[in-house]
Amino acid sequence: MRQQWPRVSQALPGSALIRCQPEDFRVSEQLGFELSGQGEHCFLHLQKRQLNSLDLQRRVSDLSGVGLRDIGYSGLKDRNAVTRQWFSVGMAGAVEPDWCALEAGGDVEVLAVARHTRKLRRGVHRANRFTLVLRNVTGEPAALEQRLQALRASGAPNYFGEQRFGRDGSTLEQARRWMRGGRRISREKRGLYYSALRAYVFNCFLAQRVEEGDWDTVLPGDVCILHGTRSLFSCEEVTDDIRTRAAAGDLHPGLPLWGRGQSGALCQQRLEQLPECVDICEFLEASGLELAWRPARLLADDFCWEFCDDGTLRLEFSLGAGCYATALLAEFVQYKEG
Repeated sequence: MRQQWPRVSQALPGSALIRCQPEDFRVSEQLGFELSGQGEHCFLHLQKRQLNSLDLQRRVSDLSGVGLRDIGYSGLKDRNAVTRQWFSVGMAGAVEPDWCALEAGGDVEVLAVARHTRKLRRGVHRANRFTLVLRNVTGEPAALEQRLQALRASGAPNYFGEQRFGRDGSTLEQARRWMRGGRRISREKRGLYYSALRAYVFNCFLAQRVEEGDWDTVLPGDVCILHGTRSLFSCEEVTDDIRTRAAAGDLHPGLPLWGRGQSGALCQQRLEQLPECVDICEFLEASGLELAWRPARLLADDFCWEFCDDGTLRLEFSLGAGCYATALLAEFVQYKEG
C-alpha cells in the first residue's frame, strides 16, 4: 500500500533535516476552552520529551490508580519531540496523588493542574502551535522565501502524516491483517487500527484530488468545511460567493473519514476509482463507525520564519487539531529525519 503521496509542487526549492534533536520539534496543544476550576476530572498540563502520549497515559494511570478508560486526552503527540498536551483523570472523589512524581524520570514536566466537569475527549482541542528547527538547509534563500510565502497564502494538502501509519507503514499493515483475520485485540489497538485505515482512505481521496488539480477547489456535490471550525454544509451548486470564500481560505472542500452515513454521489464515484479502498470502506461501515469529514486543505495560522546565522531555519505556526506539520513541510523542502 502506498505511503508516498503526490505533491502539488513537482519541484521543491531545497532540502533539510528535521528532528536532529527533540528540541527541534516543539508542539504545544491549545485547548481553546476555559477549565471550570471544579469537577471530578483533574486536568494535567504535561510536557514530555522523547516519550509518546500513550506511554505517558499509562504513567498517569499507574500513579493515580485510575484505569486507562477514565484518562482522557485530545490528541496523540510525537515521540521524538518536546510536546505539551493535556490529560484528564476521572478522580470521582479519590484522593489526588502528588502529580510531581511524574517528573521522576526527567522526561516529563508538570506545567499545570486544574479541575473540570467533563472528561477530555479526542480531537476537541482547537489547535497545535509548532516551533520547528530545520538544519542542513540547502537551496537559494530567495526561492525558499518565495515558497514559504506561497504556503502561508495558499496552504497545502491536508494529508495524514506518516506517524498515523506507523514506522514504514507497520501500523497500517497490522490493521489490514486484523481487518482480514478478525482476531481479538485490545481497545487501544482497535482504536489505532481504525484510525490508520480511515486515514489511508482519506489520503487516497486527497491524492486523487491533488493529481487532478482540484484539491483546494469546491466542486458541485462537495461538503464544505468552515476554516477553524467543525461547521460544514453540502454544496450542490458552486456560486461565486463559494468560490470567493474558498479562494480566501474561509472554507475548504471536505473529504470523508469513512463510515456509515451519506457520503454523497461524488464520493461514491471517486471511490469506484480507488479499488484499494473498497474493502476498507466496507469494513469500516460494517464496524459501525460513523461518517465524518476532514478539510482537504490545511492553512497555517500565525505563520512566521527566521533564517538564522547558524544556517538553520526556524518555523513557527499553528495548525488545527489533527493537522500534521509534516504535510506542510512536504510542500516546502525535501526533508529527512535527522
